[in-house]
Amino acid sequence: MSIIYDNNAKSFHLTTKNTSYILNVQEDGYLSHLYFGRKLRNFNCNNLLPLKERCSFSPNPNPSDLKLSLDSLPQEYPSYGTSDFRTPAYSIRLENGSTITDLRYESHKIINGKPELKGLPATYVEDEAEAQTLEITLFDSLIGLKVILSYTAYENYDAVTRNVRFINCGSENLKLLRVLSMSIDFNNSDYDFLHLHGSWARERHIERTPLIIGTQSVESRRGSSSHNQNPFIALLSKDANEEYGDVYGFNLVYSGNFLAQAEVDQYNTTRVSMGINPFDFSWLLSPNESFQTPEVVMVYSSKGLGEMSRTYHKLYRKRLCRGAYRDKTRPILVNNWEATYFDFNAEKIEDIGKAAQELGIELFVLDDGWFGKRDNDNCSLGDWVVDKKKLPNGLEYLASRINNLGLQFGLWFEPEMVSPDSDLYRKHPDWCLHVPDRSRTQGRHQLILDLSRDEVCDYIINSLSNILSTVNISYVKWDMNRNMTEIGSPCLPPERQRETAHRYMLGLYKIYEKLTTDFPNILFEGCSGGGGRFDAGILYYMPQIWTSDDTDAVERLKIQYGTSLVYPISTMGSHVSAVPNHQVHRNTSLKMRGDVAMSGNFGYELDLTKFTKEEKETVKKQVEEYKELRELIQFGDMYRLLNPFNSNEASWIIVSEDKTEAFATYFRVLAIPNEPIRRLCLRGLDPDKNYSISDIDGVFGGDELMYGGITIPDLYGDYQSITWVLKAI
Repeated sequence: MSIIYDNNAKSFHLTTKNTSYILNVQEDGYLSHLYFGRKLRNFNCNNLLPLKERCSFSPNPNPSDLKLSLDSLPQEYPSYGTSDFRTPAYSIRLENGSTITDLRYESHKIINGKPELKGLPATYVEDEAEAQTLEITLFDSLIGLKVILSYTAYENYDAVTRNVRFINCGSENLKLLRVLSMSIDFNNSDYDFLHLHGSWARERHIERTPLIIGTQSVESRRGSSSHNQNPFIALLSKDANEEYGDVYGFNLVYSGNFLAQAEVDQYNTTRVSMGINPFDFSWLLSPNESFQTPEVVMVYSSKGLGEMSRTYHKLYRKRLCRGAYRDKTRPILVNNWEATYFDFNAEKIEDIGKAAQELGIELFVLDDGWFGKRDNDNCSLGDWVVDKKKLPNGLEYLASRINNLGLQFGLWFEPEMVSPDSDLYRKHPDWCLHVPDRSRTQGRHQLILDLSRDEVCDYIINSLSNILSTVNISYVKWDMNRNMTEIGSPCLPPERQRETAHRYMLGLYKIYEKLTTDFPNILFEGCSGGGGRFDAGILYYMPQIWTSDDTDAVERLKIQYGTSLVYPISTMGSHVSAVPNHQVHRNTSLKMRGDVAMSGNFGYELDLTKFTKEEKETVKKQVEEYKELRELIQFGDMYRLLNPFNSNEASWIIVSEDKTEAFATYFRVLAIPNEPIRRLCLRGLDPDKNYSISDIDGVFGGDELMYGGITIPDLYGDYQSITWVLKAI
């Protein structure tokens, strides 16, 4: 069993393969946290939770028990106002204007498997034996508020998930002001705080800083998870690295505004909390109504960041991603965006398709510019009707021509947006997010459709369905190129206006669910100006995401390395583009660009017709090699070897589950004069197996390669790369 309840101690012990998570109910009904970490055989509650009398500035809810103060008690879902002065997990305003609540333990139940979250993405089970779920009901008897804390322990996937459901069982309206998905109190603060930050074209860079007294937080107020911060944080022991040390990871399965923070208090304890950002949020909860928070996936590793990442990767590949492509290798594609931008016609597209066929590429993706009067980004979003000037015979004909070349056909959409210069906007100017009598801020000359409205969601579903059901489309790139401003909806009353951003996400998820269900054989790829919405919520519906609009090989070393902390290689779109690179104007070799892009879902984003004979031969070899290796690359175990954030180098290795095959990479950015001999120690191999290595004579023991290393040959010039293919013999 994954969850054990001890009635005498009033304790709950959640276990996975390597982790224990322990909580218990205090005599007064407060739910306290005891332990999260390496798996325990058994435990003593008094030892794990010593209580101590504090001064009068940490008051006591029960005057007869001076050792109990909520200001120092480690808690599972804390409130504010009844003696805990730290950051609360939730806050509710009553009709009388007060915000005091008092949740106490009422009951619990243990469920085999894992219930679905209504209207929200979440991890899942395919068999009830894979996990157990604990639901603890807390109740405020004065106002009739019921709060259900849900914990799922995945035995073999080695993760614990949490979410919360609020139910108004009273007779008055409640206004939810803060509804985080989880909170956990650690008994010390001797950690580093790690998160992923960036901007457009510079996503998911790694930042690691010591915890300090006070609050450290990351968040998004942009209406999406954003390029700027990712809904992931981790606490690391001071000695933690890729292979060693304690790591606690927290990842929110949500694509909208979020908050993730760690607060260190006066007693050097640390409170970690995560969920929907309370900034500009509220939710009116009428009697008999409920509110469901998104899910947080928590992973503990005693073997450093590498083990944490591989745990997330395995869980997300198998029990977050869904559909036909979850376990299916992804096709090698060419996208015409950086080849043509808006300037193309049917003949040009076919020419690129013919070149793709000659090179062994499998999928052609037609990007922005195929609809309306879309010669630039000033117009036509929302008008999903083919531009007959560019494609006079329509999409069906073009798709058939591409199919006749032996290629699949894919198409770009940006369904959440509307151009002010569009037929849709002229017909429905109130369909965008807006506030009456306020200006409507544009980004990329576009506004955002109001997905809190059913009729808008239905329009998007019907518009795309009409195309997807009539054109032989195998792949959809779903883009979103701006963040929210003037967040309001004319369909919501004043007291519900601050629900708009979350209702938008619920509408978006409804659209995703409908389209991916109705068109199960289409590979959907998420995109938001590249990686502006690279999060676990999107992956539930779309098994891969365009990692970044920045296709420069050097920049991609950091972007893909940082992304891999949480998200598996099978979720990362990675393409070879032209040089000078369109984002940073750097010239890198075709070999290095290919080697970097191979560590993801491989493709090209340039004009294939402009290749020289020598470049064509290089690309053919890249395509052939990736076809041989893609199952390993997309579904193998990743071990990061050299960190590009700390040095001039980057390296990683991907190893098959049975450790019979591996793909190793090494990248050096700038040349080094009189360079010393360098050896690279590999990881993840079987020390008892022997391996052959591509382009190197001899047989090498797994132990030798991991502990003695492999010699890096001499490299000349900037922007160099090497790859090795290892096979057990």
